[in-house]
Amino acid sequence: MATGLFLFQNDLRLHDNPALALATQEADHLICVYCLPVDHLNRYPYHIGKPGTYRHQFLLQSLHNLAEQLSECGQSLHVMLDHPLNVLPELIGQYNVSMIYTSEHAGVYEQRNWYTLKGRYPYITFRNIATHTLFDKTDLPFDITETLPDTFSQFRKQVEHLEIRPPLTSIAKMPTPPGRLKAFDITSAMINPKLLGHFDGGETAALRHLESYFSSRAASRYKLTRNELDGWENSTKFSPWLALGCLSANKLIQRLQNYEHNIECNESTQWIKFELLWREYFQWYAHHHGPKLFTFGGIKSTPPHTAFYPERFRRWSEGNTPYPLVNALMNQLRRTGYMSNRGRQIAASCMVNELSLDWRYGAAFFEEHLIDYDTASNWGNWQYITGVGSDPQQGRHFNLNKQTELYDPNGEFIRRWEGNNYDGNIDSVDAADWPIR
Repeated sequence: MATGLFLFQNDLRLHDNPALALATQEADHLICVYCLPVDHLNRYPYHIGKPGTYRHQFLLQSLHNLAEQLSECGQSLHVMLDHPLNVLPELIGQYNVSMIYTSEHAGVYEQRNWYTLKGRYPYITFRNIATHTLFDKTDLPFDITETLPDTFSQFRKQVEHLEIRPPLTSIAKMPTPPGRLKAFDITSAMINPKLLGHFDGGETAALRHLESYFSSRAASRYKLTRNELDGWENSTKFSPWLALGCLSANKLIQRLQNYEHNIECNESTQWIKFELLWREYFQWYAHHHGPKLFTFGGIKSTPPHTAFYPERFRRWSEGNTPYPLVNALMNQLRRTGYMSNRGRQIAASCMVNELSLDWRYGAAFFEEHLIDYDTASNWGNWQYITGVGSDPQQGRHFNLNKQTELYDPNGEFIRRWEGNNYDGNIDSVDAADWPIR
C-alpha cells in the first residue's frame, strides 16, 4: 500500500488540479499538507515584515475552504506552522511516504525547497506538475530553460494561437489518509470574523465570482473600465484567486470562451485573454530568469540610478508624499490589501522616478500587503516599470499630474482614501546623511 504526500502551494483547489489528480490516481493513502511558516518573508534583506492583515486573512480563508472541500472527499488538510523542510521529513519517516506530489511553482525559494527534498530522499518518487499556467512547458515553441522571448509582444505572437487544454473536472473522491494521522483545524481560530474585506478567500468564492462576472455584461466593456482606480466591476477581480490557485487560469479561459461564443466577442473580451497572456509571460519569465527576479539590476546589465532612503520609503509606504494620488493609492492598499493595475503602475513609477528609491523595497512592500500577490507577476512588473526587466522602453515614468487628471479629475478617489495628508517635508535630513546603496 503506497502512501503519498501532497504539498499544496499555489494550487488551493480541487477543480483543474492535474498534480492533485495524479496523486489521487497513484496513491493508496494520501497526506495533504500546507506549510504556513510565520517568518516566510524573512528571506529578503529588504523584507518588510509579516504578511499584511488582509493578505493573511485571504490565505487563511482559502485554506479553510480547501479543508472543508477535502473533508467532503474523505481527506484532511494538515496546516503546519513551520517550514516544509522541517515538517515533511517527520511525516516521511513516520508514515513511510514513498511518493511526494506538488504543483510547479515559479518562485526560486519554493523550487529550492523542492530540489533539496529530492536530494535528501533519492528513494522517493517526486512529481512536480504545472497547474499555474495556461500552457505546459512542453507546449511552448521554445525551450524555457534556454530561451525566452525578450518582450511580451514577441512571446504573445508565438503562443496566442496555441491550443489551451480544457480544464479537468473537480475531484470528487480521494485516497484516505493513513489511519493514525489526525488533522487539527487551526485556520478557524486564526481567521478574524470582524475583518471584512472585499474578497472572500477560497475556491468556492472564486467559482461563485467566475459565474457572477460572466453572468453580467462586465466582460463586454472591460477594456473601457479596466484603468479605473476603484469600483468592483471595473476590472475582473480574478487576480487574488488566481494567485493562490483557488481558480485555474484554464477554467477562466474556458468561461471566457463560452461568453464569447454565447454572448459577445469584442475587443474587451479579447483584452481579458491578452492580460492572462501577460500573466503567463511573467510565470515563464520567473522560471527562466530565476534569482535575477530579485536582483537590483534585474535581467539587465545596468542597474538603475536609485538607492534606499529610509525616510522617503516610509513616507511612500504610509501615503505621506507630495503626490496626493499616490498617497491615496498607498492608503487603499494598506486598508484593503488591493490596488488596481493602473494604481500599481502609478505608485511604482513614483517610488522609482520621483523618490529615487530601490525598486526591490517597493516590490517587497507589495508582497507584504497584496492579497493577489504572485511572485512572478509582482517582481516581473516591478522590473518592467523600473527598466531592469522586459520593457523595451527601458522603464515607465508616469506623469502624476496627467494621471490624476485622467483617472481622478474631480478628486473623489483622493478624498475617499485621504490622499491630502502630506506634512510638507519629504526629507528631514540632509542628503549627506542618507545611506548609500
